[in-house]
Amino acid sequence: MKVILRKEHEKLGAIGSVVDVKDGFARNFLIPKGYAYPASAGSMRALEEEKKSAEQRSQKEQHAAEHRAAELEKVSITLQMKVGEDEKLFGAVTSQMISDALKEKGVEIDKRSIELEEPIKALGIYTVDVKLHPQVTGKVKVWVVRE
Repeated sequence: MKVILRKEHEKLGAIGSVVDVKDGFARNFLIPKGYAYPASAGSMRALEEEKKSAEQRSQKEQHAAEHRAAELEKVSITLQMKVGEDEKLFGAVTSQMISDALKEKGVEIDKRSIELEEPIKALGIYTVDVKLHPQVTGKVKVWVVRE
């Protein structure tokens, strides 16, 4: 049975691919789960409409993320930490701490979107990347100061 993929499937192919699969696999898994349409002219048109709407949605999300990244550039947060010898912190500044500090400033950012290569373990001024969209990364200035 020939089907048109609606979602990417690691073994079958990318969105929009026309693939030939066994009838039972198509009827019992791919079509009910929304992974594919039966191949026909009407389903090709429906898939093209889905692609257009997904592209428009992606463009809107990217534009909103770019606007949010511009707002993040203006935000600066200060974290007060206990310090030991040689200006080293007791503990470390983590993405959760940065997310909480941003929330206090009125900016909602998920801790998983904050990209720290490694936790901050010294006093100073750091620029931290925040992944807002696959193509958009914002930057937040983080001041780590002595308590």
